Amino acid sequence: MAGFLTEAAARLGVTRATLYAYVSRGLIRACEADDPRRRLYAADAVERLAVERRRGRRSKEVAKMALDFGAPVLESAITLIRDGRLWRRRPSFTVRCVASTGASLHAAVVVGQAALSGPRHGGVTERVESLFDAAEADGAAVALRRRLAAGEDLPGFGHPLYPNGDPRAAALLAEVADPLSAALTGEAERLTGLAPSLDFGLVAIRRALRLPRGAAFALFAVGRAVGWIAHALEQRKPGILIRPRAVYVGNGPGEGAFTSAAPA
Repeated sequence: MAGFLTEAAARLGVTRATLYAYVSRGLIRACEADDPRRRLYAADAVERLAVERRRGRRSKEVAKMALDFGAPVLESAITLIRDGRLWRRRPSFTVRCVASTGASLHAAVVVGQAALSGPRHGGVTERVESLFDAAEADGAAVALRRRLAAGEDLPGFGHPLYPNGDPRAAALLAEVADPLSAALTGEAERLTGLAPSLDFGLVAIRRALRLPRGAAFALFAVGRAVGWIAHALEQRKPGILIRPRAVYVGNGPGEGAFTSAAPA
C-alpha cells in the first residue's frame, strides 16, 4: 500500500480534491488504516497514474486521455463548466455523432437515453439506491466502511468536474430533510472527503417524494433530453460528419490470429 492521503497526493502532484476524484472514478483503491479517520491508497495504482501524468503530450496519448475522461473535445456554444460551476448543459457525445449524420431528433434522443442507461452514467442511480438499501439495513457508517474495505467506490459521491462538490446535488439535497441522506453524506465526507453528486441527489429526491424506484433515472433522462435536443440542433448547422478515431492495437498481417478477408 502507499502512504496516507498527503503522501499519495504528493506522489501524483495533485490536490486532495483531485485524489478524491480519482478514488471516486475507481482509478485508485482506498482502504482503511489502523486509524479509522485515515485512508491508505494502493501503491501500484498511485505509481501507474504518476507514470501516466509524466507521459509526453503526443497526439496518440492526447486522444487516449480524452476518450478515457469521457469524450473528444467538441466546439459548442451550449456547454460551459468553469471554476467548478455548471453554467450551461454538457454535451451526453453520442447524440452529436448521430445528429451529425442527419438523423432525426428522435433518433438522437434515443441514443442519448441508451448511453445514459449505462451503470457508469445515469445507471449510477440504481447503484445509489442499493447503497441506501444497505444503509437502511446496517446503518450509514457500516454500509460505507464495508464498501471501502472491499475496494469498491461509493456510487453517487465525487465528480471529476466538480472537485469542490456538485452544485446540482447541493440544490437538490437542500430540499430534502432525510436523516439517512444526511448520515450518508456526512459519513462519506468524513471517510473520503467526497461530496455527493447529482446521482445521489436524484435518489434522495425520489425517496423524499415517495416516487417509485427507477424514477431517479427517469428524472435524470428528462433533464438531459433538453440538452440532447439543443446539441443535436447545434450539430446540424455545420453539416460535418463526426468521425471518432481509434488507434489499432491488435495483431498485424502474419501475426497471431490475423486473417485477411477475401473481396466479395
